Amino acid sequence: MNIRQLLKPGMIGVLGLAIACSPQSEQDQTSTATKEVLTDTNTPLHLLQPDYPVPYGFPEEKDVKAVIDRVYEYLDSTTPTEVLTGEDGSAIADFSKVDGNSVLKQGDFRLLSYEWGVTYSSMLLAGEVTGDARYTDYTKKRVKFIADLYPHFQKVEGKDHALHSVVYPGALDDAGALCASFIKTSMAGVDTDVRPVVDNFMNYIMNGQFRLEDGTLARNRPLKNTLWLDDLYMSVPAIVQMGKLTGEQKYFDEAVRQIKLFSGRMFNEEKGLYMHGWVQGMEEHPQFHWGRANGWAILTKVEVLNALPEDHPGRPFVLDLLQQHIKGLAKLQSGSGFWHQLLDKDDSYLETSATAIYTYCIAKAVNEGWVDDQAYAPMTLLAWNAVSTKVNDKGQVEGTCVGTGMGFDPAFYYHRPINPYAAHGYGPVIAAGAEVIRMLQMHDFEINDSSVQLLDESAKG
Repeated sequence: MNIRQLLKPGMIGVLGLAIACSPQSEQDQTSTATKEVLTDTNTPLHLLQPDYPVPYGFPEEKDVKAVIDRVYEYLDSTTPTEVLTGEDGSAIADFSKVDGNSVLKQGDFRLLSYEWGVTYSSMLLAGEVTGDARYTDYTKKRVKFIADLYPHFQKVEGKDHALHSVVYPGALDDAGALCASFIKTSMAGVDTDVRPVVDNFMNYIMNGQFRLEDGTLARNRPLKNTLWLDDLYMSVPAIVQMGKLTGEQKYFDEAVRQIKLFSGRMFNEEKGLYMHGWVQGMEEHPQFHWGRANGWAILTKVEVLNALPEDHPGRPFVLDLLQQHIKGLAKLQSGSGFWHQLLDKDDSYLETSATAIYTYCIAKAVNEGWVDDQAYAPMTLLAWNAVSTKVNDKGQVEGTCVGTGMGFDPAFYYHRPINPYAAHGYGPVIAAGAEVIRMLQMHDFEINDSSVQLLDESAKG
């Protein structure tokens, strides 16, 4: 009998000593006086199981689905789609009656945040991979709700109202992630016209956001002419999706250009990591390799490769950069499967949202053949096993760093709080689970000498 026959398929738990010893009577097993000493001559010591901090092995599809189902059920119950009067809080059925006092019914999360743009896109992916229409319907229902409200709030006087960040976006955070998810929802088919919202967001991204002289999307906080790595994701996926929607070359070109502009300043080729912030007026740039910002950067490259035409001249550059980034991240994965808040500081805490983003992106890269599957698939499953331990019975994602600005000292990053209501973890966990399910559908794994291995396709009968 081999070790796989002793285990639940794919998963190694803490095994009894029976795996290594000859069968003993129940009395002998409970007697410390007669217990046999395990030695190299009477026990296959290499089969003794470590005390893993997270489950070790490859999960079954149904187990991954059960985790993301819990997340879905929690989110569906805590993100309502109603607009209320400001006077008595009654529901407004006729959207033409909204005014400056109307409010969106509050749940645990904001339907208009960039984090929820990530969640909408992730729900669409989960619906596609699993065939479970609940995920797709979650996004379509909320995108339709926002798009149907949009023309009515356009008519409301003043800019301080419930849909102000959609009608009058003032930062890439307001526009990019939501815009990308709206385009994806439109292409998936939704019973409303989302194009007015998409066009408004794209006008801000392409024409309204502050840029450096060379066209790099930038901010003037915390210092003048500052690049935030986060802004790659808050802009480029929407731009490349607009190219996919319209077929216009200019959008594909701009998406690749922004990746080149950001990466030329912020990517450390030696480490295979990005710094979080870059300031034009500084001669030296403190390199804080913040986990989630690197997540936004790798997610951007995956989004671009997924939408960019195969013959686009910028595709080899983006692919090579993705491969370098994955190689740099792989070196820093902890033994528990997580990555650290500051990636190259192993005394900083283990953080969930970044780990979930990397899980999705590396699984996607494996599934698309962008990286070596035997080298990177096992570490991806370890990362998923780690992430799955952070989804509690309620469906909340624990261990996620709250929203974070840009800092120039380590204490700022080391001590950012974690909170289950930090919205950044939810979309990435759903996307990670969906892409891991696809990985399990596309690849076979085995436990070989106690370690997870991608089964060599050529070894199959």
